Amino acid sequence: MALLASPLAWSHGSVTPQAVDIKDLEPLGDEWREENPYRDHPQQELAIDIGARAYNSNCAACHGLEAKSGGIAPDLRELENGAWGDEWFKERVINGAERNGRVLMPRMADYVSQEGLWAIRTWLETVSMETTGQ
Repeated sequence: MALLASPLAWSHGSVTPQAVDIKDLEPLGDEWREENPYRDHPQQELAIDIGARAYNSNCAACHGLEAKSGGIAPDLRELENGAWGDEWFKERVINGAERNGRVLMPRMADYVSQEGLWAIRTWLETVSMETTGQ
């Protein structure tokens, strides 16, 4: 009974994706980029701001506030910065994750634009363990 009353019991699972306001970000087109296009870009700071808001509305319920997982989903602060981390991130947001027919993470690219997802990635690099020295 205590588990059912726990906020964590309800924080994972069906999360309705929220719109991400990307109108001021440079459009990226339909073809997915291989690496984060907003890293070292003139709009990097804007992407970080948009990414923080987008993460909180679409990812924090499962991955935790400030990307600090409570154990339900991977701690995204552990995601490597740079191209290798981009590859893993892109794979997950485009394809989601399933195990034994159970959806662990929805295909976020079905709900959030490439611009919004790369903005989230840009923000994640600001809180990564690599960046913060943890």
